Amino acid sequence: MSEQIVENIDGTAETLPDINGADAENIIEAVLFAAGHPLEYSKIGKLFGATPGETKKRIAAFAEKFNANNGALTMLCLDECAQICTREEFAPYIREALGIRKGGNLSNSSIETLAIVAYNQPVTRVYIDTVRGVDSSYAVTSLLERGLIEVVGRLDQPGRPMLYGTTPDFLRCFGLNSVRELPEVDGAGSAPEVLLNMTIDDMLTESEGTEGTEAAQ
Repeated sequence: MSEQIVENIDGTAETLPDINGADAENIIEAVLFAAGHPLEYSKIGKLFGATPGETKKRIAAFAEKFNANNGALTMLCLDECAQICTREEFAPYIREALGIRKGGNLSNSSIETLAIVAYNQPVTRVYIDTVRGVDSSYAVTSLLERGLIEVVGRLDQPGRPMLYGTTPDFLRCFGLNSVRELPEVDGAGSAPEVLLNMTIDDMLTESEGTEGTEAAQ
């Protein structure tokens, strides 16, 4: 692999040392740990002169070994990015040690809306309203603010309504690498029950109790 030259903030140039096979996994682990958030394969791949697809395969193979150790940390390989985070069973101890207040749960209407998006994405808000039979604007806004869904495009129809899909944070919170890993459901009505039975990361549910007026929808 040829050496890489990067430019620092002050305008100076720095040469990255060549990466050999023995160093690659340590570098991936160090970068993901230091990032503290999901990091795109495209960014990691630049270190190796590799494409995002090649980088994803490399990290996925490393993740199998990393997670087999059953340590305090786990490596998640999402569709477009990867992340190192603590295992779910250590959350109570982390909250206690760091004085983190446990958050409230998503309301029923948010769970319903999130399930509709997750299992049918990309979807418009009109589609969500039709399935739920009520206005879902509050639920959609709440999920956008929590970073569990995002705008992924616009429908090629009059008015060009926005299309919504789930985010990498949704996958991380529910312990999934891809939406393809969502459990199968018997019908639209059982989808919310599936999500209710899956763990939601407390970091993304910091409000106390239900979400006020949304529960009345």
